[in-house]
Amino acid sequence: MEMKKYLVYAAVVTLAACGGKDEKAKVEEAPAQVALSKSKNSAAFNESFGKMMDDYFHLKDNFITEKDTAINFYARKMMYDTDSLKLGELKDGDLLVQNAKSFASSISSELKGLSGEKDIKAKRKSFNMLTDQVYNLVRIVRYDREIVYHQHCPMAFDEGDANAYWLSRSGDIKNPYKPSMLTCGDVSDSLDYRPK
Repeated sequence: MEMKKYLVYAAVVTLAACGGKDEKAKVEEAPAQVALSKSKNSAAFNESFGKMMDDYFHLKDNFITEKDTAINFYARKMMYDTDSLKLGELKDGDLLVQNAKSFASSISSELKGLSGEKDIKAKRKSFNMLTDQVYNLVRIVRYDREIVYHQHCPMAFDEGDANAYWLSRSGDIKNPYKPSMLTCGDVSDSLDYRPK
């Protein structure tokens, strides 16, 4: 008799724990998940910035394959998307917007110069300067839709300052300066502004 009471009690507790409370638990968890993925910037800004970053990553990949036509195509596309950035949508004030516009203007100018270079080595030097500007712009606006890895090659160029940098969506090294030494380099920084 005692055992039957215990089994009935256990069944009631299990039903109470699993039955009506499931829906409430799901409802309570959903807002936390939404909050984790919510960006501090507007959807319009994130979309425009994401396009520019996509162009940058395509440009970097084409330096690896040394496809000059594709390099020029993505340089022009990135220039267009940089000029189309929705910087007015940034929520952190006028000074931030002015700084971001200044970097966007420098990026656009560097892309124009990169497109005009005839030699792949000159294009790579321009890409190194472009990377520095894009890296700084990502930090200024605190782009929070993905992790951006800042990577380094200690011997990208033969003369003078041999150091060069590039950005990547992955921590894996794929060196756009020395395709013959594809995995030469290291991760110098990672920018992760995603909401926690």
